Amino acid sequence: MKIPLVDLRAQYQLLAGEMNEALSQVLQRGDYILGQEVAEFEREFASYCDCRYAVGVASGTDALHLALEACGIGPGDEVITAPNSFVATASAISFCGARPVFVDIDPDRFTINPDLVASAITEKTRAIVPIHLYGQPVDMDALCPVAERFGLSIVEDACQAHGAEYNGRRIGSLGRAAAFSFYPGKNLGGCGDGGAVTTNDPEIAARVKQLRNYGQRVKYHHETLAYNSRLDTIQAAILRVKLQYLDTWNRRRQAIAASYTQLFDGCPVELPKSFEGSSHAYHLYVIRTTSRDELLHHLNQQGIGAGIHYPIPIHLQPAYQSLGCRAGDFPKSEASCREVLSLPIHPLMSDEQIEQVVLSVKKYIGQHDLMMAA
Repeated sequence: MKIPLVDLRAQYQLLAGEMNEALSQVLQRGDYILGQEVAEFEREFASYCDCRYAVGVASGTDALHLALEACGIGPGDEVITAPNSFVATASAISFCGARPVFVDIDPDRFTINPDLVASAITEKTRAIVPIHLYGQPVDMDALCPVAERFGLSIVEDACQAHGAEYNGRRIGSLGRAAAFSFYPGKNLGGCGDGGAVTTNDPEIAARVKQLRNYGQRVKYHHETLAYNSRLDTIQAAILRVKLQYLDTWNRRRQAIAASYTQLFDGCPVELPKSFEGSSHAYHLYVIRTTSRDELLHHLNQQGIGAGIHYPIPIHLQPAYQSLGCRAGDFPKSEASCREVLSLPIHPLMSDEQIEQVVLSVKKYIGQHDLMMAA
């Protein structure tokens, strides 16, 4: 039985009628750029995130970049974030002309450790980008007072946390702004790239709308140098269909995660942790083991689409060599990057598939233990 990490074909088969009808309406109207579906999706997604505004853009990277720029981040500024994410988090900071400053993680959450943030703040620091990695909310009760004390903006990287909650509030509504990705494999994904900025600040929403569309608020009146970063109308139509199912799909992800946790009881791998007041969206179900690479190879040989998110921390990427960071600077992040393994999790997984993944992991662990004993 082949078990993919995600199964977009099965998702399409489930929603084919609705998605095809939505696409047909866009094609018949021909409003491909900032069309009717974009405005409707922005309204619906803002409401879903408990925010006043959502602005659709071309990707999650653009969402974070434009959100930071709209918050006034620019050349010479510093922005604090964690190094165990995808490189796009830091890239968005760099695109503003700012410098990413890394802080190590809380290894239980895989997210930025709020206790370490204050010591990284300098007179150049202007913002913090907490990453709700794998769908696990950052400890915002600990982080927000630090930001408030130093007058810093919080721009949430919510690209893996669609529908997650923290103390009864949706992720995406907890900072000055937030960035979402609609990459196909996300909890809410399109059929290509796409993203959105959410905010309760009308000035930030207006600024992002201007930045995404060549710096114009009125056609052909370009008030500032800006970008072409518009969410396609076709993607918005697809996302409107899928948004209706997001909560149901997230509940299924949470049920799958609970099954994994129960079936792995007693197995010597480290499992994701739950925290009071946090509702994990389980974009990924990530285990930890010191024999990660060997286990990955074993699972892939068994037809199980496990993967690694992310094997090299950002501060050790060649693209960020200029920051002068070295191995050992952020030991918790570096250890997690060596040991994390993402197991298949998507809403259409069967109980049989869940059991097969667990059996395959346990089979490898048993063989590994025998080899070590010998």
